[in-house]
Formats: sequence, C-alpha cells, structure tokens
Amino acid sequence: MTSTATRPPARRTPTGAAQRLEPLAERLLGGGLPVRVRMWDGSEAGPEDAPTVHVRSRRALRRLLWEPGELGLAEAYITGEIDLDEDLGDGLRAMRRAVSERGLTPPAPSLADRLRAAGTALRLGAVGPRPPVPAARAGLRGALHSKARDRAAISHHYDLSNAFYALLLDETMAYSCGYWTGDAPDYGPADAQRDKLELICRKLGLRPGARLLDIGCGWGSLTLHAAQHHGVRVTAVTLAAEQAAYVREQVGERGLEELVEVLNIDYRDIAERPETRGTYDAVSTIEMGEHVGDAEYSAFTRILHDSLRARGRALVQQMSRGATTPGGGAFIESYIAPDMHMRPVGETVGLLEGSGLEVRDVEALREHYVLTVDAWRRTLEERWTEFTALVGEETARVWRLYLVGGALAFEERRMGVDQILCVRPDRAGVAGMEPARRDWYGTGR
Repeated sequence: MTSTATRPPARRTPTGAAQRLEPLAERLLGGGLPVRVRMWDGSEAGPEDAPTVHVRSRRALRRLLWEPGELGLAEAYITGEIDLDEDLGDGLRAMRRAVSERGLTPPAPSLADRLRAAGTALRLGAVGPRPPVPAARAGLRGALHSKARDRAAISHHYDLSNAFYALLLDETMAYSCGYWTGDAPDYGPADAQRDKLELICRKLGLRPGARLLDIGCGWGSLTLHAAQHHGVRVTAVTLAAEQAAYVREQVGERGLEELVEVLNIDYRDIAERPETRGTYDAVSTIEMGEHVGDAEYSAFTRILHDSLRARGRALVQQMSRGATTPGGGAFIESYIAPDMHMRPVGETVGLLEGSGLEVRDVEALREHYVLTVDAWRRTLEERWTEFTALVGEETARVWRLYLVGGALAFEERRMGVDQILCVRPDRAGVAGMEPARRDWYGTGR
C-alpha cells in the first residue's frame, strides 16, 4: 500500500464562485455563457473574448433569486451590484449578438432547477432577505388608467425636475424623436428637433390664426414653435405640473400670451369643455398615445376626431412595437413609463380610422430615434457628474440603462416610431388635402 507520504498530490478543482455558478447558468440559459463573468472573489468563467460582467457582491445573486429575469438584472445594475467592463451599449449589443448567434433558448426553469439555484446560492452565502427595491422604482396605486393613477404615472417620469430635462435635452426641450435631415459637422440634436417641429407644422397645414390643440405638449416645443413661427393660436394640454409651469414661463418670456393657453389637465377633460368640440383646425399628440392604455385608446381617438372641424387634421407621433415583440418590458414599466402600452403601428392606424378619421400618411422614423436617443445618451455620459449630483447615482444609472436599451430596441426593430397624419373629412367626404407632398418636403413628391 502506498503511504500517504509518497502519494501524488490530488488535482485541485476550481472552487471559486464563477465555477460554482457556471453549470447552473448554462442550464438556465440553454447553452454556454455568452459573456465572461467575474465574481466578487475574483474568479472568472465564460469566453475570454466576450464582454466582462462584474458581479460585485453576493447581494446581486440574492436579488436575482427574489426577482429573476430582466427586472432583477436591471435592479442589480442600477444599484451597482452588477457592472460591465466596457461601454454599456457595446456590451449589451455584443451580449445580444452572442445569444442570437448561439441560438440560446432558455428553458422554463423546473422545480429541480430552482432548488439547485437555491442550494448554490446557499453555499455561496447569497441567501437572505429580499434586498431593498431602488428608490427610483415607481409604486403606483389605484385602478389602471384612472385619472389619479395616470397623473401619478406621468408625474413619476416627467416631474423628475425641469432641471434634469434641461440638462439632458437641447434648447428646444423636445423630448421626442427628432427628424435628422442634415449631415454637416455642426448639425446636431437641436437642428433635428427644429426640423421635426417644422415638418409637423407643414403636415398639419398650419397658417397664421389657425387653432391647434396640442395634447401632451411636454415642455412646449411644438406649442411654442407653432405660435412663434406660424402665428398659430395653441391650446397646450399636459398632465405634468412641472411641464405646465415651464411652458407658461416660456410663453411669458416670448410674449406669446395672446396666442397660447396652457392647461394642466387630463386629456379626458378636453371632452368636457364644450368650446373645444369641432373648433380646432389641427390636433397634435407627440409621443403621448403610449400612455393612454389599450382599453382607453378608442376613446382617445374619438377626442382627436371630435376636437377637429371638418377638414381639420390630426398628427399622431407615436412609438410602436414589432408584431412579435413586447414593447416596453419589465424595467421600462417599473422605472420609466409605468402603465405604458405600445401596439404595432397597423393597429393604431385601424383605431384612428375607427374614430372617423381618415389616415392620409404614415412616415416611419425608427432610424431617426436611434440618432436621437444616442444624442441624449452622449449628453448623459459627458455630464455624468452633473447628473449624479442632481438626481443621485442610482437614478443616473436608471437613465443610462433606459437610453442604451432604448437605442438598441429601435436599432433592432423591436420598437418603432411613426408620424400618422389624419384628416376629418366633411360630410361630402372632402378632405381638403393637397394632392402632393411638396409643401411638406419641398420635393414635389
């Protein structure tokens, strides 16, 4: 018998956190790791040429046990428990590409998988009470799309502070997709927004003295542009108190009191104002329809229709989702736009026509939104210290994840955005629309 003194040393098996987790992660992913993972103890697993995800603490695993999937991962990133070695956008893009190329299809976790995960977490010291939810997460109460809940949802996002949005956006304060028409070195986000605003005014056929109802006016970019540059009388509607205060301030500074009325009301209150029925030459709603809700959208389109005079026009700029994609997702709905609902653009067109409007033009701006969101993201990164001083590190990381993920969603056609131009024909069916688009683009199309 060989004595223990002369026995060769046993081969040591790596026992770091990464090696313990790798088999479980591959089981849950349906294949090999698409990224390299570096754990809090310095151990690593996964392809060496892939983006490196840092799991900085056991709390990240505990968070994922309590909140598996997208939301748990997002919250671990927001709190700094998970991070990436490189630019977040480049990292997420590489991860999605790796998942696609490998054809990874995560199976539904079985009871055995869940028990195995709990056992691994226990051995790693990651079991414990549920980690605190980040303060930036929305906590809405009440019936879905009641007026009170909608006001709270809008306030959660848009009342973050005017100072925050002034830091993020350009001088137009337009928080919607721009229309990028130039390629000169000095052409930037403000130019793209002004080009978008002018395009909308042209599509609506606005002339001095015309009446415009701007539903969901935001910080007044279209309201102010239409009044100042086209002499239009505008009724601007927003549910966000901070926005209403800002627009009123701008109206005063620009001397537009004779042309602009600002209402801090719910869009449903428009129908209760008899002076708005059938009196507007044009109605605009720029990226507000996503907040209306699925069941309420038909009533919303009826308000658009009923506010217009005969031959009046409505322009809806609205985000959409792909036919087989979910749209927002758990992170967006929990932290950015709670209760948001997106549908394929064809369904929106059908709902608009169902209200009695005639859809005359649909223009897809999906690629324009990639450029727009990328511009906002660059501003966030370049002024990161100012953002964190203003709203805190966690909220800044929420917005980084939101902007990076949003740009990818538009880039990959999981989300889109469209300008839908409608008209309310008169009783004889006359729309009064110009036969060509030359007045919109100056091209004679």
